[in-house]
Amino acid sequence: MGIVSMGWVPRIPEIKEAIGLTNTELGLVFIGSTLGAVTGAQLAGRLIHTFATRRVISCAIVVMPLGLVGMGLAQNFAELFIALFIMGLGYAGLDISSNTVAVEVEKLLDRKWMVSFHGCWSVGAFATTVLGGSIAHAVEPRENLVGVGLVSLLLFIPFSRFMLPKELDNHKGESADTEAKIPLFSKVTAPLWWMGFGMLGGMIAEGSASDWGALLLKDSMGIGKGLNAAAFASFSLAMIISRFSGDWALEKFGAARTVKIGGYGGAILWGSAIAIAVPLADSHPLPAFIIINLGFAAAGLGIGPMFPAFVLAASRLPGIAPGVAIARVGVTGIAGYFIGPTITGYLADLFSLPVAMFYPVALLAMAGFFSRVIKV
Repeated sequence: MGIVSMGWVPRIPEIKEAIGLTNTELGLVFIGSTLGAVTGAQLAGRLIHTFATRRVISCAIVVMPLGLVGMGLAQNFAELFIALFIMGLGYAGLDISSNTVAVEVEKLLDRKWMVSFHGCWSVGAFATTVLGGSIAHAVEPRENLVGVGLVSLLLFIPFSRFMLPKELDNHKGESADTEAKIPLFSKVTAPLWWMGFGMLGGMIAEGSASDWGALLLKDSMGIGKGLNAAAFASFSLAMIISRFSGDWALEKFGAARTVKIGGYGGAILWGSAIAIAVPLADSHPLPAFIIINLGFAAAGLGIGPMFPAFVLAASRLPGIAPGVAIARVGVTGIAGYFIGPTITGYLADLFSLPVAMFYPVALLAMAGFFSRVIKV
């Protein structure tokens, strides 16, 4: 999933230039993926509860790569918007169903695996970013994205056969106290909103790091094609490290403390790196390049365990089916992942991109604040 969702990240500057988008227009086009993700997340919880995770995954694995292919073929704002909507729709369906499967796998095996599962996503994101940056001089974005989309589709289909069968994924619940329909606002569902806001902060930071990192290095620090993908590569590599060690961290320090330290610490170090590296780039480009990459790495370390921690907390609320609870929190969090870069783009045109990046930095700190609602 990480390969497809991050497939276009290294090519964003070229796509933006080819279509002729301003920062605000690029930010607005991200609304397409936001709408797709919100729609997909809203549908996913009910569909999982009714039809089981394997069926939902089987549909989502076709939709998501088609969106990436559409991005590669897009010639204007409208076509790119539609392609992002399709990708967001498939991404949300696959994300919610995969996390629901992960929750049930933890229960079946009685072991912590959730953060490590997300680490596999980060491996895909990192590999795609490095590959996209390394071939940027030789392969056009069109061929790159279409190729990744088609190859991913071929890989997804056989892997989906290994998902939990319907009799093991608890899709209809095992007791009468789990409901597919839950009220929008109530005492029972209130914690889901706070978890959603916490996830929102982390996902906005992650989405902005992926979608604007290369442009920050290119436009604000003068770093050329290929190398400007280094910021998100550093971010993704750090996320891999934090996620494959995240299950241990959640066990040793607790989920709430892990998210709190990651949110506050990541925000401070990331914001400091941007403040130092951008003005330093004109006179000392190499130290500036190192500092900005360290800042993105610090953000990646902090964000890594957040999404899994909030997902686990949501799945264990009594009286609500896990898939439905994850979908409710995911609507807020995944929407943030896609809509955050839109706001960043608007702020970049209003002020500057380095200034705009302090918006996701602040939201990362907000995620640390909402760690207090995690009770697992």
